[in-house]
Amino acid sequence: MSSENESQRSWHQGLTRYHWMVLIIACLGWIFDVFEGQLFTLFKTPAMAEVLGVSLTDPAIDRYSNYAFASFLVGGAVGGLFFGMLADRIGRRKSMVWSILTYSVFSGLHYFANTWWQIVGLRFLVALGVGGEWAIAAALVAETFTGKTRAAAGGVFHASSIFGVLLATLLGMTSLVDSLANQFPTEVSAWRVAFLIGLLPALLIVWILVSLKESERWQAAQVEAVPGSPRRQGPLTELLTDARWRKRALIGFGLAAVGLSTYWGIIGWAPELAGMVLGPDATDAQRRAAGSTAYLIMNVVGALAGQLAFPPVTMWIGRRKAFALYHVGALITVPVTYLLASSFWQATVLLTIMAFFTAGMHSGYAIYFPEMFPTRLRATGASFCFNVGRLGSAGLLLIRGEMRAFLGFRWAVASMALLFIVGLLLLWIAPETKNEELPE
Repeated sequence: MSSENESQRSWHQGLTRYHWMVLIIACLGWIFDVFEGQLFTLFKTPAMAEVLGVSLTDPAIDRYSNYAFASFLVGGAVGGLFFGMLADRIGRRKSMVWSILTYSVFSGLHYFANTWWQIVGLRFLVALGVGGEWAIAAALVAETFTGKTRAAAGGVFHASSIFGVLLATLLGMTSLVDSLANQFPTEVSAWRVAFLIGLLPALLIVWILVSLKESERWQAAQVEAVPGSPRRQGPLTELLTDARWRKRALIGFGLAAVGLSTYWGIIGWAPELAGMVLGPDATDAQRRAAGSTAYLIMNVVGALAGQLAFPPVTMWIGRRKAFALYHVGALITVPVTYLLASSFWQATVLLTIMAFFTAGMHSGYAIYFPEMFPTRLRATGASFCFNVGRLGSAGLLLIRGEMRAFLGFRWAVASMALLFIVGLLLLWIAPETKNEELPE
């Protein structure tokens, strides 16, 4: 077949049943991964109110919830590095099983939490598995697919996270949790049942053990390794001491830190903007409803469209230019959205367009980061980039209140867009991996 005909083929043509199975398993693991993270976002107020013994409006809830959020982000960084190194040591299949088991079991254990520090500790433990699963699945997808199918599959994999947000949001909006709580022989809070549902992803482990094969690239890398060579160093040691891989790891870390910091510092405040534009006469219930509606539309329409659009864009113009395009789009749309929105629907439309760029670039991480590292370091390198970037988000979470007090809500969020300039500078020195074979 000619190269011209090859370029005109759809990315999914020629994929086998096993290719699809790997992609589906990776997506389901990531969907449930995000679902576990969103559960606390939705049920933090009744959970913290109960364990603290305060009303639902007590300001202490925000304080201790921030501790839990920060704990989750730090746990994601720690777990991402641990499971990333584990995947490069014992393989993708086994480490994926352990990461999913970790976040499922510790999510279910929230059911028994009776103090705020137990919840904070459990959020850290859930995040260990959450942070690890992304890097393992991203490496597995990159090693299973080739050529332009790799970019498309990586983008689809990361974009599937939207369905985790949607599942958790629907669980919070429906009466399912309350109905299940009523089936217990003794009185049980709905939030406890919600976290108990978090055990269900563990069932995915059975499918992985029965159907998923170990990555052939990883197996080949183990055979080629010679005792005493750099390949026998610890993966994190080699990543940070070899100049070539260290440079790529730091560039990837910087890009992820920009994306994750702006996710929490910009997208995370979208519900508040949607409620604010209703005016001073709106009730708290109306503001919460407006915020939930705008957040759902922004994610399901804007963020999903942006993440699905990233793969064809990056296959067309390359990884660096695609990231640059999204960074410029975000740099423009963020201040326009937060400084100019004056009505609910205006805010919702602008937030949706903004999310196309600010959240859309995230699917590029699953494409780009695994392509920058050799097989023996792929999971560790991708995890270092994506999960250590969470630490910047944790720090931002703890200081955002001060930023708002100093600049005011709208300007505080709009100023976060300056971080995209940092991303553009990093892209200036970043390597291009389009049409390149995975390094070995």
